[in-house]
This record gives sequence, structure tokens and C-alpha cells, in this order.
Amino acid sequence: MSKFLKRSAQGAQVPHEKRTSNQETVKMPLPSKIVLSMGQHIGAPAAPQVKKGDQVCVGTVVGKAGGFVSCDIHSGVSGTVDGIITITAPNGAPQTAVVIIPDGKQTVDPAVAPPTVTDLKSFQDAVRASGLVGLGGAGFPTAVKLAPKNLDEIDTLVINGAECEPYITSDNRCFLEDTQFILDGIQAVMKYLEIPKCIIGIEANKPEAIAKMKSVATAGVEVKELPCRYPQGAEKVLIENCTGREVPFPGLPSDVGVVVMNVTSVAFVGKYLKTGMPLTTKRLTVDGDVIKEPKNVEVIIGTPVQELMDFCGGFTEEPGKVLYGGPMMGNCIADLSQPILKNNNAVLAFSKKMAQIPKATNCIHCGRCTNACPLGLSAKEIVQAYNDGNVELLIELNADLCMSCGTCSFVCPAKRPLAPSIALAKIMMKNGGKK
Repeated sequence: MSKFLKRSAQGAQVPHEKRTSNQETVKMPLPSKIVLSMGQHIGAPAAPQVKKGDQVCVGTVVGKAGGFVSCDIHSGVSGTVDGIITITAPNGAPQTAVVIIPDGKQTVDPAVAPPTVTDLKSFQDAVRASGLVGLGGAGFPTAVKLAPKNLDEIDTLVINGAECEPYITSDNRCFLEDTQFILDGIQAVMKYLEIPKCIIGIEANKPEAIAKMKSVATAGVEVKELPCRYPQGAEKVLIENCTGREVPFPGLPSDVGVVVMNVTSVAFVGKYLKTGMPLTTKRLTVDGDVIKEPKNVEVIIGTPVQELMDFCGGFTEEPGKVLYGGPMMGNCIADLSQPILKNNNAVLAFSKKMAQIPKATNCIHCGRCTNACPLGLSAKEIVQAYNDGNVELLIELNADLCMSCGTCSFVCPAKRPLAPSIALAKIMMKNGGKK
């Protein structure tokens, strides 16, 4: 296979279920406590900067970045540090967390002030100080993304507003409610990184967002209506559909002259430059067939999921599964005491009937998994190679390129667990062939 994949990029027609798209964001009251994980981003975890009994304010740094690819963690409440504990991350790994009990005053840290930005370095420093990570789900530190090695080759900023997962509407609300912050953030990124062009990609099922952004788009900013096809918001798919460029494997968006940012991330940049308030809250969608009151909520990062559920009326029945994120790529929440994280864009709760996994049958060799894969991978062959323990073939099939979007499993008529098997195959490749 050549270094450029021959992608079918057909994807899948998933149900939209955008039931909260017309619901304005509501602000959740202060929780009883916040639990701030030190690992809310890709890269090295942050190191706690406080101890039990310390007083903190809104915006106080409670976790310092543990390296270049890392991120600061800030308190979203004023109050008292109750302790440093260990929690379980969505991937099952242990993580250090700071627990803070609010005092109800919401006193802002005196250090919070709009940053002084005059050039590229001061802009990058400001973004780093804000604690911003990719808010579309990946959690990659934004300051690192805005410092590509080949910056002089970047000519296009792509804003990801596809929001292709079912149920989730938080990005749609961002377009409608934070329009000016989006424009301010885009203009800042274009100015300081000297990027001449911006393309805002929005799926066609968000007509109000498309119309609003087209009505305010400034010079050099194009709004592109995208087909409603999952996973339209996947970085490589988005770049191809917005620019016609194909990111090589191995490679990054910067290799084809592109920087990609989620719409919520770029809106936060615009807001932070004006207010200086670091990332302490998150807009997310709460929905699912057992949620009494589905809504879009602005919630303080670190709020226990149970308290968020209570704010939305609780459950109509005991849920069979609760997810961070969407039904296609979301992670299960095993314990509702777990906190809201920076990169959460939704919490979904489903009944036991909806959460039940279909019984798998034998592969009928229909090829739908390959035709639907947005990266042109052959899921059937990868799973067979994994079952055979053939690491060389897994490498040849580019199994490690899989982004775990779940499209192959979704379209499989035999309901085979292709995506989970490929995830295990990637682990086997890292372990030198050991399952």
C-alpha cells in the first residue's frame, strides 16, 4: 500500500437524534464538590499545585502542566481543597485528582486578567496559560497544535463544526450563542499564525448555524456545508471534504498545510483573549432515552456526573449505559461519581434495551466494513490478522491508523464487534505480538 491511502470515505448514515438542537444552553448551579483530574488531556498529566486545606479561587491553577505536551488545570470554584485522591480514568487507568469543596462565593483569582498578546509567541503563551485542550473530544493541548514545526507552510485553518455524532448538539449551540467569540478566535489564529484562509465545516443538518455563520463571515473565511455522513467530523475526513487534500500516512494535518480546530475550542480562544478566564466550564449535551429532561448545559469542569444527571431531572428508569460523548465513539462511565472532563461534549444515558449489544453471527464477506471505513481500511482483514496473531500483516494493513470511529461495526449486517477487535489489534502491535 502506498503512503497515500485510497480511501472510499463513504462512512455511514447514522440517525441524527438532534433533539436538543433548539434548546438554549442553561447554566447548572454550583455542585457540592468538583473533582479535577490531572489527566484531562493527551500527554503528561499535570502535577497538583495545592494540598488539603488550601483555599482556591475561580481560575486558580491547581495542576501544573507536566511537560510540553501537557496542560494546566484550573479551579472552576472558590473554596477549600478537600484532598488529593486517585480516580479511574475512562480508559481504566488510575489518575490523580484534586477535590475542592465550593464556598458559594465564586471569588475570582486576582491573577485572572486578559492576556497581553502582541505577536505569535505571546499568543501561544496565552493559549497555553488558558489550559485549553481540543474540546471536540481528543483533548490534545491546543498550544502545541498552534505551534507546528512547518508553520510557514500552513495556509488553511479548518474549523470543525460537523458534530456528526447522534444526539450531540453542543457545537451547534456554540455557533448560535457564541458567534462573536468564534469570529474573534478565528481572526486571532489567522492573524498570529499568518494563515490567509479559514474554512468552517458544518453538516447540513444545522441550517441555522450555517446561515448565521455565512451572514457574519469576514474576508478569508468560508462556510462550507458538509454532507450528513458519519464520521464527517473526523480530522482526516474533514480536511479532505473541506480542502480536497489527503493527509498522508503517517502524517499530520500540518503536512498538507492545514490546522484543524473544533468550533468550541476556537470560540474559547476568542473569549479568553477578552476575559482572561481560563478553561473552567464546558457546554455539553445531556440526552438519551432515559433522561427525564434532555438539555444543553454549561457545567463546571469537575462536577460529578450524578449531580449533572440530577440537574436534568434524573432517569426515567435505571440506565443500562451512561456515556461520555456520543454513542459511536463515547466511553462508558462505570461510576456516576466520576467527574466531567474538559473534552466532554455530551453525557448520554440509555436504557438497558438500547444499550444491549446485538448477537454476532458469521461474517458474510459483504465488504460493507471496507466500503464504509472513512480511511479505506479493511476491518475484516485486520480482525482476521489479529485473530491469527499476524503482526506483520497488521502493519501492512495499516491497522494502527484506525481511529476507532465504530463505522465498521455499525454497518456490519452480522453485527460483529469489528471496532473493539481492531482496538485490541493495535494494542497487540504495541506489545510486539502479545495479546
